Amino acid sequence: MDDFPHDLGISIMVVTVVLALFDLILLLLTSGRDPGIIARNANPPELEGYEGSTEVGPGQTPQLRLPRTKDVIVNGITVKIKYCDTCMLYRPPRCSHCSICNNCVEKFDHHCPWVGQCIGLRNYRFFFMFVFSSTVLCLYVHAFCWVYIKRIMNGEGLSIWKAMAKTPASIVLLVYSFISVWFVGGLTVFHTYLISTNQSTYENFRYRYDQRDNPYNKGVIENFMEVFCTSIPPSKNSFRAKIPKEPAIQSRRITGGYVSPNPRKPVTDIEMGRKPVWDEAVGDADDNEEIVRNDNSLDKHGGSVELSPDLSRILPPEPESTEGRGISHPRHSSRGRKSGSWDISPEVIAAAVGESKRNDKQLDK
Repeated sequence: MDDFPHDLGISIMVVTVVLALFDLILLLLTSGRDPGIIARNANPPELEGYEGSTEVGPGQTPQLRLPRTKDVIVNGITVKIKYCDTCMLYRPPRCSHCSICNNCVEKFDHHCPWVGQCIGLRNYRFFFMFVFSSTVLCLYVHAFCWVYIKRIMNGEGLSIWKAMAKTPASIVLLVYSFISVWFVGGLTVFHTYLISTNQSTYENFRYRYDQRDNPYNKGVIENFMEVFCTSIPPSKNSFRAKIPKEPAIQSRRITGGYVSPNPRKPVTDIEMGRKPVWDEAVGDADDNEEIVRNDNSLDKHGGSVELSPDLSRILPPEPESTEGRGISHPRHSSRGRKSGSWDISPEVIAAAVGESKRNDKQLDK
């Protein structure tokens, strides 16, 4: 600080500190700001043109299949927007779902692991300024380290290696700033190109506008004005608001539900909060398998039946008007069943009860 006249050395140090603080503030604004998250829908959007004419049974929800994409017009050019299965909404143009944050982000650019945040509509400006200021800081520190080494060489008449040996801190800063500038400098150049053409990293990596016109490109000056001189839209989320407690809903068995545009993914019934539709099919299959196993245990050994003495817990009561007390299960059928039911004769039941009583008497003796 004392090697330069007119306190120039102090001003060099002040500029370094100011650049470092400015860089850290931009880092906090980039990482701690809402990038433009779109709040999820509690229910799927209504299907356009649907008037409830689908024929369904009582207690069922109509099977609605939403179209996978929709066409919107942007500056006279047709743009396709996609349906998001997770957020249950049609994404606005230039919006994408981040697989790491699990949110739909407006004007999604990329997810930056170094700042731990998505880069989108509401923090892209601060991200670019953070990367640019980091580049300037690296170049500034690297340049003045060489200036300091040069002054040692001239003041003491030493070679460059002996001068570097007298200031090891300068060597560390030279290596660190040289390596860092390739990362932040490369990002600065790349995003300068993206801003000048009004693209996002997501769009550029997918060659979105290589073979068609970019409906958002307004010219270099207008594109830079859009990023740095327009007001930032307010957040669509109130992160500090209390979540209202939802009333408890009595579950009821229905066989319908909203169907996702992607048939491979099971979708829960939003109104009832129940399991996916295919879970019920699995449950019914388990019931069928259990009934078949019970039926096989009854049919083995030549039709002999092993029953507990307390038949009232197993066998449902039959109406008195039924001829020959039988046991029926209307939903399932197996070998020897008639019209979805199976019958056990009174002789078999009496024999089972008699055998049980004889065993109890022998045990008492």
